Amino acid sequence: MSKLWTKYKDTIPYLIFGVLTTLVNIVLFWLFHYPMGINYQIANVIAYFLSVVFAYVTNKLWVFNSHTDTWRAFWIEMGSFFLFRAGSWVFDQGTMTIGVSLMKANPMITKVIATVIVVVLYYFFSKFIIFRKREKIDQGSQRLESEDTNK
Repeated sequence: MSKLWTKYKDTIPYLIFGVLTTLVNIVLFWLFHYPMGINYQIANVIAYFLSVVFAYVTNKLWVFNSHTDTWRAFWIEMGSFFLFRAGSWVFDQGTMTIGVSLMKANPMITKVIATVIVVVLYYFFSKFIIFRKREKIDQGSQRLESEDTNK
């Protein structure tokens, strides 16, 4: 069992928090669109943004156990996370518009399909780009900060 955990120590928490992020996104979309009567496109934007905030915190703290030693490294990490999520939002919003407005599909079914595809994309972006080890960035930032203080 410990060999399996060691082998999949990034994947298992990612799946757990990915499911939770997906639930946050879908439940908030449903809440904003159906009971509150907000247009599905606006409901999707709000739900997506709030789920991205949730995903960043959980991915940083519990999935990839990311620690940044400098503010610069933190802002680079957070900026890249939100940048990739913004790119995924374009896909999500486009799928919603095509599915609901053009194909007249059910908004909830369309939302679930779009979200599943986006979750798979997130994992690869997060693992290989956003939360990769940042020693070089942190060391470079520390060198720049020490040069600034020596002037």
